[in-house]
Amino acid sequence: MKFPPATDIRRMRKALDITQTELAKQSGISQSTIAKIERDRISASYETVVKLFETLDDIAKGEKHDLTASDVASKDIVTVQSSDKVRVASELMRTAGFSQLPVLKGDAPVGSISEKSIFEKIRSGKTMDELKDAPIFTIMDESFPVINESTPITSVTTMMSDANAVLVARKGKLVGMITKADILKLL
Repeated sequence: MKFPPATDIRRMRKALDITQTELAKQSGISQSTIAKIERDRISASYETVVKLFETLDDIAKGEKHDLTASDVASKDIVTVQSSDKVRVASELMRTAGFSQLPVLKGDAPVGSISEKSIFEKIRSGKTMDELKDAPIFTIMDESFPVINESTPITSVTTMMSDANAVLVARKGKLVGMITKADILKLL
């Protein structure tokens, strides 16, 4: 592989809109060495120049792949219908080990139900008997946000500061769900 002259490192770095510090971090070559090479103050070794051009090439190709919603989402979504009884949702949450579920009307998300929201209804005076046979739509919370499968995970985590989960869609069809527990698995 033939490389351009070492003085082109600056031009390539600027074209990629990265700083010397970022290039240093990704290449393992000190920022001060990169600065001297770019100003033609030193004659860098062949290995150093190759490493810098390879790093710039990797950055240009986007090999530093950012995670997307599709990469993180649980593919098996457990849902309930808005017309189902609360006891159906409670039983599903218990058996599936989830604390919250999306509520659909047909295939469209219309709300959410959680253990927390059920307990809040009990604390506010509803009896267990009243709740268990009530349709979910009478006590459900707002729907989880729906995002495209290609949404960067950084955007997902920002959205989740206001929501306990997000639903992931491909061409308008739900294909997954991301909860805070899914995000914590990335750590």
